[in-house]
Parts: sequence; structure tokens; C-alpha cells
Amino acid sequence: MDSEDDMHDANDVDSLEDDFYSGETAMDNDSDDEGGYAFIDNDSDDSDNTTSHHQLNYTILSEEDIQQHQEEDITRISTVLSLSRVSASILLRHYNWCVSKVHDAWFADEEKVRKTVGLLENPAVHYPNAKELTCGICFENYPRDRIHTTACGHPFCSSCWKGYISTSINDGPGCLMLRCPDPSCGAAVGQDMINLLVSDEDKEKYSRYLLRSYVEDNRKTKWCPAPGCDYAVDFLVGSGSYDVSCNCTYSFCWNCTEEAHRPVDCGTVAKWILKNSAESENMNWILANSKPCPKCKRPIEKNQGCMHITCTPPCKFEFCWLCLGSWSDHGERTGGFYACNRYETAKQEGAYDETEKRREMAKNSLERYTHYYERWATNQSSRQKAISDLQQMQAVHIEKLSHKQCQLESQLKFITEAWLQTCAQMDLCLWLLPA
Repeated sequence: MDSEDDMHDANDVDSLEDDFYSGETAMDNDSDDEGGYAFIDNDSDDSDNTTSHHQLNYTILSEEDIQQHQEEDITRISTVLSLSRVSASILLRHYNWCVSKVHDAWFADEEKVRKTVGLLENPAVHYPNAKELTCGICFENYPRDRIHTTACGHPFCSSCWKGYISTSINDGPGCLMLRCPDPSCGAAVGQDMINLLVSDEDKEKYSRYLLRSYVEDNRKTKWCPAPGCDYAVDFLVGSGSYDVSCNCTYSFCWNCTEEAHRPVDCGTVAKWILKNSAESENMNWILANSKPCPKCKRPIEKNQGCMHITCTPPCKFEFCWLCLGSWSDHGERTGGFYACNRYETAKQEGAYDETEKRREMAKNSLERYTHYYERWATNQSSRQKAISDLQQMQAVHIEKLSHKQCQLESQLKFITEAWLQTCAQMDLCLWLLPA
């Protein structure tokens, strides 16, 4: 938290009353990802004075930001290594868009890097005076202007190149590492040749793959996992808290990409999610609330009625629910329809101790799980409702309130910030119970 003097310098505030509204004396925040907010006077039209007192350890990137960062990295490599932008892009893709790795590898052994990546300095084949060349795929002769080659010089006609590149693009992001069609050649195929030969649709697909690779291949960036969100997050690795709040209002953990779960660790959250989705609790329920048919072993639940049980067809075995013995051996002498003397006698002798112990343990485990799951699910539902209401408020109610109060929407920003604080507290409550 900034000092009071820093607050005065930043906001040009001279009075203690202004300090209060800036949050210096009114807010005591212990969270790692939620900072205090400096509220502005509603009579002011300058919303740029709103500042956050907590330095975030991540940056939210839009598609335009991602493209800008990507272009900057390509320009940096192209300038330092004196390469074309296409070659710089190929190098960066190979080294997962890590500029420092490219520099280290290139200056350590340039020849090795060129061979590995496919940036050849000299063509492998030469055709100095040929007016016609034979395509290496369809083996037809074509004029020189209908033949295209990469740095290696292997000749292929326009049609074969288009088919080769288009098929690779439709197969997925592997097209970013496309090599010469000649099986013995490892020369890289750059974006310049792709843009020259393929359709606009394939160009768009390739550009999307290239843009997404900047996020997906980079260990410092990840996509926001919220459905339909196109924002990415550039994270300062090793900076402590993993909590991230995207511009789409979705909060998640950078480490495991699950919903934000502070103060619970990622391992516990993974176990809880697995427990919710696994069949183990179904088996616990069966063990706690049913007994197997003595003949066919199918589980049977008894929820009312007497102790006379008849298994479903095709088994149709009739037995006693308590002792699991054949019903033909039961009657008035064994206790009738609602009791079993044989069971009581065997129970006193300890014959059913192990079975009853297992059933009791399963029942206790199930009750404990159900207790926590119901509360977790209720908190989850409340949190989702709060987020839905927040989106509705941002889309509709803020505008109406702005007109009603005759104030700019930027001056009502504190409502959204307060709502986000409420959602953050609900996140905290959500994971305290399973912990």
C-alpha cells in the first residue's frame, strides 16, 4: 500500500477527507490479487485518476496486444541477427517464442541452429539455365515461372505446392513447422510462400495458428479458460500468488487453470474435482444403502416395507433383508415379516461385525461428503448468480443509473469494483469448506 504522501502526490489531494475516499484509511485488504481502489468525487469528470494500489503480477492481453508483442519479438530477432522477418518467425516458433533462447542458441552455434530449424544459406540443387523444370511431385514439366522452391531449391509446381500446404493447414497447427515436400530435405517453408500460393481462407487459418502459438507455446502466457473468452494472460512467473482475474470477470488459478481457489492448494482442488466426477461416491452410496442379492449379487435398495425381499427377474430369489437367508426358512418362528431372530442371534455372536462396520464407514463417508458437497455446490451456484448479475448490471443497469443520476458511467465504476470484491469474497467462501 502506498504511503499517505505518495497518495497525495498521485491524486493531488491535500485533505484528510480526500484520503478517506482514496481508500488509504478505509480499506485493509489482505488478498493477493485484489488491490484497493481510489474512488473519485462524482462531481469530477476525470476518471483517469482512479488507480490501483497493488501491483498486479500479470497482464491481460487482447488479440491486438498479442499480435503487437509477437511482431515486436519478430522485429527484435530480425534486427539483431540480420535475418528476414520470415526467418525470424521460424526461429522463434522453434524456440517457443523465447527471444533469449534464440539468442543463446544462435550465437553458440549458428550452423547447428540453421540446420535444425531449416534455414539454409545455400540451395541444395541448382538449375542455372533451365527454361523448364520437372515438378518433384507430379513429374510434369513446367516453365520456370510456374515452379516454386524454398531455400533448398527443390522444384515443385504451383498446384502441388497449393495441395501440399492446404492439406497441412487443414491438419492443424503442425503447418507452422512445415518443411520442403522432398523427403530428404528439411528446409523450412515460410509464411511468405504460404501467402503467395494458398487461398484467403487458408491464409486466415495459418495466421490464427501463428497467433495462437505465441500464447500456447510460451510458458509465460496462457489463454483465459473461460468459455468464449479471447483474452490471454502474461504472467510474471515466481511472483507468489497464482490468482488471476481476467477482463471477462472470470477468475482462475494460473498454476492449474481451475477456478480461483485461494487459500486451497492446487493438489487439494484436483482431488476434490476428481472426487466429484469419479464413481467412488456412487460405490459408497451402494455400499451404504443397499445389500447384494445372495443369489445373483445385484445390489438391492430397501426403502420401505417388511424384511421379505424378492429380487427382480430373471433371478426372483426371495430372501430375508436382515440375515440374507432364504425366505423359505423364515416364518413366525423366526420373527415374522418385520424381525429376524436368526439375525439378532448372529449379530450378538459377532457374525456381522465386519460387514456392519464396512457399511457404517461407507455411510459416514457418504454423509460427510454430501455435507460438504451440498454447501460447496450452493456457494458455487450463488457465485455464478453474482457473476451473471454483474454482467447484467454492466450491460443494462449502469447505463440506466447513469441517465437517472445524470453522471458519466465512468463515475459509477466503483459499483462494478465493489461487486467484483463481493465475487472475490464468494470465491474465498467457495473453497474454505472443502479445505
